[in-house]
Amino acid sequence: MMSTVTPRNPLSPFTTTTSLNTDSMATFKALIFTRTVAYRHDSIPAGIRAIERLASTHKFDTLHTDNPAVFNDKTLAEYKVIVLLQCSGEFLDNASQIAALKTFVRNGGGVVGIHCASFAMQSEPWYARLIGAAFESHPDPCVQTVRFNTEEKDHSLVQRWCTKGMGTGRQVMTEGGLVKEWEWTDEWYVYKETNEEIEQRVRVLLRGGLHGENHPLAWYQEDFEGGTSFYTSLGHFGEAYEDEGFCGHLARGIVWAARVEG
Repeated sequence: MMSTVTPRNPLSPFTTTTSLNTDSMATFKALIFTRTVAYRHDSIPAGIRAIERLASTHKFDTLHTDNPAVFNDKTLAEYKVIVLLQCSGEFLDNASQIAALKTFVRNGGGVVGIHCASFAMQSEPWYARLIGAAFESHPDPCVQTVRFNTEEKDHSLVQRWCTKGMGTGRQVMTEGGLVKEWEWTDEWYVYKETNEEIEQRVRVLLRGGLHGENHPLAWYQEDFEGGTSFYTSLGHFGEAYEDEGFCGHLARGIVWAARVEG
């Protein structure tokens, strides 16, 4: 069971919510950060609720905030992983906050970027390398139903999809009892880097035929300057965060980035 406390400060423009495991000892703490300076997705509340549900199942604590003041060495040291849920624009205010994020990663911290997290901090090249790529534009139309497949179906980050499939997506192909391809509707991104440039830095988990034949859709970095990084381009719509397969994908990403078993 999770206990949720929302501190209320009428003078603060920011929101902070803490969810704590009360049934057993939590294995780690995850910071859910949702500040948006540019476009703000309507699905953010659904994403917060989903991650808090996943925290109960996978036995970790969460703190949700959109206050960039948490990006300091002392506060970030309390967390194993930072989840950048649909952050956009220059969500960090100054060089000291950027430096705190770098220190967190270089001390072994994990970062999970969801969807719009690639459309953020475009003034900071290091951040684009951390996420793995930077948003450039949308295809036309930006919302499409795309067929994609798994590149590393034995990896824990996609295992849930391979064994269960996605509830709102249509399974297209199975192989050896594992789901290999799906059709999924989302808002899609084209990145500034070429597919080849992206793949020189990251390990691709999901790949679709949206932007050429080899459009990376989700990927991970096992060692980015000492830390871990996982990014999925999916998750524009609120319905995604009710999908068993997609939520399993997120849960595994968070646990994997925290470098704990779950």
